[in-house]
Amino acid sequence: MKKLLFISILGLLSCNRNTQQAHPPVGGVLSQNDLDISKQRMKNLNGVERIHIQHWIDNQSVKYYPMALNYWVNIDGFNQREKRKDNTFISYSYDLYDFDQTKIYDSPIQRREARFGHFDELKAVEDALRHIKDGEEVTLLVPSSLAYGTYGDEKKIDNDVPLIIKLKAL
Repeated sequence: MKKLLFISILGLLSCNRNTQQAHPPVGGVLSQNDLDISKQRMKNLNGVERIHIQHWIDNQSVKYYPMALNYWVNIDGFNQREKRKDNTFISYSYDLYDFDQTKIYDSPIQRREARFGHFDELKAVEDALRHIKDGEEVTLLVPSSLAYGTYGDEKKIDNDVPLIIKLKAL
């Protein structure tokens, strides 16, 4: 069935060859127009997601507070705390949820002795880790642009999915 669908789509695409826009391969060079279109798409998507997240917040009993990086936390004054410096170590774990509050992975994502400035993490998680106290738990509401963006995680998280992240400093 998949082969039949693939062949059908391939046939349709080849019939319409003259009107198709050519896309460079991954890592290829995009024109300024393509970059502007992509930037505008992300700006529009971010606006829609912010409205969706704000509506979700309005229906919760817990208060959430905006952070400068474009995500929300459930701790007042979180963004006013002193930040951890580069080259300091932290151990942490987090669970990922969608906005239906369905847990995405059965087990949490964990890192031991990660060093700031030398680990690759979701931008919102890294920013929150700089403010979190040892042993503290915080919930992050993260638009897709700060989560897995337009590609997803290539496992269970699709593209353009905002996330709820329950983060704990160990």
